Amino acid sequence: MAKTQDFTKVMQDMMQAFPFDATAAQGAFKTSAAFGEKLTKVALEAAEKSNEISSKWAKETIAKVGTLAKVKEEPADYTKAVSDFASAAAEMAAENLAAFAEVAKKVQMDTVELMLAAGKTASEDAAAAVQKATAEVTNVAKKAAAAAK
Repeated sequence: MAKTQDFTKVMQDMMQAFPFDATAAQGAFKTSAAFGEKLTKVALEAAEKSNEISSKWAKETIAKVGTLAKVKEEPADYTKAVSDFASAAAEMAAENLAAFAEVAKKVQMDTVELMLAAGKTASEDAAAAVQKATAEVTNVAKKAAAAAK
């Protein structure tokens, strides 16, 4: 009966010949976490600004409704009050939608800037890791060649 080859030793030797660089993985994790933190900051700032715009819009609308609800002397004054309210509401809507658009534009610009920076950092990290791995593999190959002689 033929004996089954035990590949455990072969695998161990192979893994030792190509060591895993934990510092590179840790650096990548830290870079990823920092990127996530920056993106979260952009999102939270946008949410805060959007909330401020919504709150201001609601307060202004409530104030205008209060003016609209006041008792008028003449029936024609009610028509004018409704017309004034509609005009003010349209103006507020235009102003606040423009403010929301500015928030969205800033988020978009900040996100693109972060993505470009992250891409550059990732490229630099990858290049450094490849250089280090190449140097380690070269050293292992030299040692193996020297041992074979």
